Amino acid sequence: MQNQKHGTMIVIRKARAADANSIQDLYRALVNNPQVRVLPERVEQLADAAATALLIAERDGDVVGTALVSFCADVMFQAQPFAVVENFIVNANCRKCGIGSALMREVEQYCLAVDCSKSMLLSSSERVVAHEFFTKAGFSGSVKQGFVKYRRQFSTSHDTGPD
Repeated sequence: MQNQKHGTMIVIRKARAADANSIQDLYRALVNNPQVRVLPERVEQLADAAATALLIAERDGDVVGTALVSFCADVMFQAQPFAVVENFIVNANCRKCGIGSALMREVEQYCLAVDCSKSMLLSSSERVVAHEFFTKAGFSGSVKQGFVKYRRQFSTSHDTGPD
């Protein structure tokens, strides 16, 4: 997908192994964690995955945005999957240039192509500007509440307390 905005060409496409370092830079800027590591071979695996699309946005040949959309099998609405959008990032120097909107349109095209019942995402609670973008893109932050439990918090016990 191509989009012309602000005199530059924005290209949205599936990520390839050669994009791994650029994606890693975007992820590290988002979470400020030097342990984030994007493996080229994993990016290549996802390029052919049916249930996941790792998209990148290029402007003038530079990777300036990324979004991961994963399709989750569900039974609530016959065979319709739902989508989870994760790691939606636009380089801070490139915001307000239409890149996020172009990425979101492509995510929605993927969702329509597999007949998703809905798409959802989580965003860090302090990222207020991102929340404004997601609201403008049609997401509602007041319909459901998200909960996150990181791997380091997983219990080895199956007891979660009283029901």
